[in-house]
Amino acid sequence: RPSHGGAVTRSRNALLLMTPEMMRDRFNIDVRVKNEVTSIDREAKTVSVTNLATGESYTEGYDDLVIATGSSPLRPRIPGIESERIRTLWTVPDTDGIRAMVRDGGIKMAVVIGGGFIGLEMAENLHHAGLCVSLIEAADQVMAPLDYEMAQLLHENIRDNGVKLYLSDGVERFADDGSAVTVTLKSGTQVTAELVILSIGVRPKSQLAKAAGLAVNERGGIITDDHMRTSDPSIYAVGDAVEVEDFILKQRTMVPLAGPANKQGGIAADNLCGGD
Repeated sequence: RPSHGGAVTRSRNALLLMTPEMMRDRFNIDVRVKNEVTSIDREAKTVSVTNLATGESYTEGYDDLVIATGSSPLRPRIPGIESERIRTLWTVPDTDGIRAMVRDGGIKMAVVIGGGFIGLEMAENLHHAGLCVSLIEAADQVMAPLDYEMAQLLHENIRDNGVKLYLSDGVERFADDGSAVTVTLKSGTQVTAELVILSIGVRPKSQLAKAAGLAVNERGGIITDDHMRTSDPSIYAVGDAVEVEDFILKQRTMVPLAGPANKQGGIAADNLCGGD
């Protein structure tokens, strides 16, 4: 979580909710880490798997399959984005790397690009860690799901806490001089920092589903029904990779957040166990 990046979450172990050993001992579930599924054969009802530790490949059969491949952070082709000082936050190793830079790199200034959930949490926690923080958002407000008027309360709070806020201004390019990154915005404004956190959105990791011929939307989201079934009745999909129906507006949407993913997992499990 972003809070760990700024040391608000003190214990790294608090982020690690379950291990393969605990899953085996408590639930008799065979968890295979460092094993990558490379393809799905829907007709044979098998998946091809590669053991990344040994290089061995094998086939595993299924009656029902759940795809929960998640998403990955967007890194658009902005000039200079390959700099080592420009980081995304997605995994515990990502967090470890950012913490090491802050703790050991003598970093005093940070730029956070993107004012969504992760961007705001990172800005807050880097500020708590003692850094001078700038938050850059291309839209005219942070937290896009909120009404514009409600977002003003957040803008006020961000500024009152000493975080510099740049709105309605996207990134044009980055330039790393070896000790810092200069972020040039569309307006020509330049902001310099030793660490840049990129949190501008995610892309669904649906390559397996697409290669297997499952229906996906134009953004790559795996299309599911209200039982979390895909276009193949033996395959379910949950989490950041899927398209669902908006409960209020009844439109098709994607909501890549932990809460909905958790509930989707429960729905899929209920149906797999014979419920409706």
